[in-house]
Amino acid sequence: MKNSEQPLKIDVVSDIVCPWCIIGYQQLAEALKQINTAYEIHWHPFELNPNMSLEGQNLREHGAKKHNRTEQEVQESRDRMTAAGAEVGFEFNFNDNTRVHNTFNMHQLLHWADQYGRTNDLKQALFTAHFTNNRNLSEKSVLADIAAEIGLDRAEALAILDDQRFAKEVREAEQHWREQGIQSVPSVVFNDRHLVSGAQGVENYISILQQLADMPD
Repeated sequence: MKNSEQPLKIDVVSDIVCPWCIIGYQQLAEALKQINTAYEIHWHPFELNPNMSLEGQNLREHGAKKHNRTEQEVQESRDRMTAAGAEVGFEFNFNDNTRVHNTFNMHQLLHWADQYGRTNDLKQALFTAHFTNNRNLSEKSVLADIAAEIGLDRAEALAILDDQRFAKEVREAEQHWREQGIQSVPSVVFNDRHLVSGAQGVENYISILQQLADMPD
């Protein structure tokens, strides 16, 4: 595998309430680590439930209604996700009160965090807050707390959520990726050219990364 001075550019289109997005990211991160690949990651917004109310919905009810699943099928899906997460060091704590949220405010904070080079840190904190700690991400104060916990300014985070100052930018980014044909997440684009969809698994990501490294510039 050839060495390159340029880090691998990775664009990840995802949503915070998408369990396979964090699973896929953890798999990709492990693959990058195993083959010691230099990379730069850029997160981009996608809303699984853009029309969801701000207060969110019980996740079990949401899954049963949106995907027409029985209670047993919902539980089996949770079990699969929990096992897949554990394999790559991410903890899911699903319970009867777990909720799914409207994520537009979160994407605005992620856009803001990019100004400080902290998008990845905030993204991981939001994934953990949602799936591991079951925090109420529908509350602006909770989102501001999470921003503060990674060292961003809490008051500025609250102000951004109150005045919706990055709403236009987020909408435009979402539209851009829809125009690129992205209809599901996670979607990963390597070096602006190679699209990979879904959580591929560590070994598959290693194979993909090795193929990319062997391609001519």
